[in-house]
Amino acid sequence: MAFQSQTYGKLNLNRIPDKIMDYVKRMEHYGAPFQITVGTDSQNFSDTKIVSVIAVTCEGHGGIFFYEVSRIRRIADVRLKLTEETTRSLEVMTTLVETLEKEDYRDVRDKLSLVIHVDASWNDRGKTKELIPGLVGWIKACGYDCKVKPESYAASSIADRISK
Repeated sequence: MAFQSQTYGKLNLNRIPDKIMDYVKRMEHYGAPFQITVGTDSQNFSDTKIVSVIAVTCEGHGGIFFYEVSRIRRIADVRLKLTEETTRSLEVMTTLVETLEKEDYRDVRDKLSLVIHVDASWNDRGKTKELIPGLVGWIKACGYDCKVKPESYAASSIADRISK
């Protein structure tokens, strides 16, 4: 998976843990909690543009993020689109966690909470409300915390902005 960063440029997913470790070491003197958040959003054009984001934050002190852009055949159905976005977020998080489980990253891994952000809303006017319980259950069954709008900034703000 080829990710981009405004700070680090282009890098593979397996290099991101090094950047996360550097960030945590640089920011740990604040004594604030760290969080890795993965979120995905997509937009339909003639195809579907999908953006997955890895955001690393130090509560109250900012963060860094990485993103991947891919294009697939157009997905018109909202249920299928949200399922694809969630699948991508879970794949990215799982790959990232597998790397962070290596001995080199143990100290850093224990300081991070892991959250998946879903671009879905409880809003009655939205098309995604009914899908939220199933998606949240799926993500929690995989061992991750989950947030939806308005708390899902990695998907509904960062990935959304890049996907347009």
